[in-house]
Amino acid sequence: MNGLRRPSWWAVLLTLAGTLLFLHLGVWQLHRADEKEEILRRYATAATAPLRDFAAVADAPPNDAFARVQVRGEYLSDRVYLLDNPKHDQRGGVEVFVPLRIAGSDQLLLVDLGFLPGNGTDQAPQLPPLASGEQRLQGLYLPPPGVGYEMGGNALAQQAHWPKTTIYFDAKQFASDLARPVYPLVLALDADPASIYVREHTLDFSSMPPARHRAYAFQWFTFALAAVVIFVVLHRRRKPNRRHSKSTDSP
Repeated sequence: MNGLRRPSWWAVLLTLAGTLLFLHLGVWQLHRADEKEEILRRYATAATAPLRDFAAVADAPPNDAFARVQVRGEYLSDRVYLLDNPKHDQRGGVEVFVPLRIAGSDQLLLVDLGFLPGNGTDQAPQLPPLASGEQRLQGLYLPPPGVGYEMGGNALAQQAHWPKTTIYFDAKQFASDLARPVYPLVLALDADPASIYVREHTLDFSSMPPARHRAYAFQWFTFALAAVVIFVVLHRRRKPNRRHSKSTDSP
């Protein structure tokens, strides 16, 4: 400390507080990166996981895994929903959701049939007819997609004809529109080469992937180092000017 001037208490406090804050934010970003990588790992392994009965996980899905389930039910084929402009298609298109009525349950299960690519126009793609009668379905029981922003209120309530289109997924709005409760998660069907729908379900971390969290962590750690460096530079003892010393010592 001989090379430093005695700092004021507020300078020490400010530097210490800023450094600790920056370090805390950097560590938090690293933890978020690790959490998202773990979620992506669990999601990747879920595609080949053994099938479970839907009733076993319907209301209490596991917190540490994505359940792959099988379920039997009947489509409400006259109640189709189109989630407009999903991010994975440059030509436009819609993600198609249909309620499934399950025997013995008052709740409806929203089934994600997959993505229907657009034709480069503003018109919605032509929907193929849905299978009638009881269906045996299997797929991942997932949280609803975080797509779009709610603008102008409940878009579903403002439409009188089906299929209904929305850019914002809200399970409560679907339940209100159907006048029936819906399950908290949706069923994303397994890929089917024979289907017209594109089923490439991915978790949407595009806006903040793990790599970006680590980049932010590096930034915060750099700020912490900069705060210490600035403190040292501002309180470093300056060597006396030799010319000034000689002039004051001469008679």
